[in-house]
Order: sequence, then structure tokens, then C-alpha cells
Amino acid sequence: MPDEELHRHSNDEVRGVGVHLLGRRLYETMLYWETVNLDIELDAVSREFAEIWQPLPKIVFSTTLSEVRGNARLATHGLAEEIERLRAEPAPGDIALGGATLAAAAAELDLIDEYRILIHPVLLGGGIPFFPRKDARRNLELLESRTFGSRVVHLRYRVIHPGD
Repeated sequence: MPDEELHRHSNDEVRGVGVHLLGRRLYETMLYWETVNLDIELDAVSREFAEIWQPLPKIVFSTTLSEVRGNARLATHGLAEEIERLRAEPAPGDIALGGATLAAAAAELDLIDEYRILIHPVLLGGGIPFFPRKDARRNLELLESRTFGSRVVHLRYRVIHPGD
């Protein structure tokens, strides 16, 4: 669980998002936040996150779900097509993407302009890689780094595309 400092950082990050693309597993994890503000014992920073998260438009990529809840819709096109359509729309905020499988697919298709990575001081074995395993090299420019009191490190990189 994030401490208050890290949670405030997450609130600020999500506040700058215009639409969030999620894989099924992350969507199911985040369903908690769709009704959490009904909990009267919720701390202020968590309540603030729920207030930011709930109205945020979300697009869920899943081959197993037939419906979604909250301010979400199932993706009707492939990842590249959905991102191309969103980039063409004059909408405020960033297009955020979450979930290991979805992130790896976006990276493999070279659809990511910026990486915002949180490194937690815990080692876990296994899991789904966020980065493509193929021989795709991405040059990155460090834009920001921050270490939180909890020892979590935030790294923000811009992808340097060929010709930049």
C-alpha cells in the first residue's frame, strides 16, 4: 500500500490524465475505486483519489469481459487503432496506459511516448514483463526522478523516436 506521500503523487499523476487504458486484470483491481467514496472511514488522500478516478474515462482491453462498470467502456478496436483515434481527438490530458500485458503490447507497437515508472524496494519473482522481449531497443531521455520517503523511486522518461 502506498504511504500518503506516494498516494498524493499518484493523485497528481492521475489528475493530468484525460483517458486511461487498462488491461482486464488492472481494471478488475481498480474496480475498488469506483465505489470506495461510500466508505466513511476513508482517509482524505484516498477519498481524493476516488474523486479523481471515478469520472475519468477508461477503456478496457479484454477478450473475456462482456461488460464493464463505472466510467468505462470495452475497447472496440485494437490497441493501435484506439490510441490513434484518441490522439486525433482534441481532448485535454494524457493518454495513460496500465497493466503489464497491455503495456508490453503498446511498447512492442512503439505507441509509448513517455514512461513513468515506480520502483518499489521489493523483489518478486515471476510476473508479466512490462517491456517487450523482442530485440526492440528504445532510447530514453530522463525527464524527472524522485525518491519518496518510503524508498520508492519515480522515474519519468521520454522515448526518443528515430528522427527526434
